[in-house]
Amino acid sequence: MKAIIILALLGIYGYGAWKFWKGFERTNFSRSLPNRIRLSLLWPALIVMNPSYRKNFNRALKG
Repeated sequence: MKAIIILALLGIYGYGAWKFWKGFERTNFSRSLPNRIRLSLLWPALIVMNPSYRKNFNRALKG
């Protein structure tokens, strides 16, 4: 049961990172590769803590 939950969480994490990566051009963030990687990997924590990031994340997801 734990394995299924962990796989589901990893899947959600990966899906969010992938969608943000693909829609990054629609955000207001600096267009550098290190910035794109960092923001894509840290998306769960940034969504919770940063309203500006949350707004840009939603922009990136809406294609």
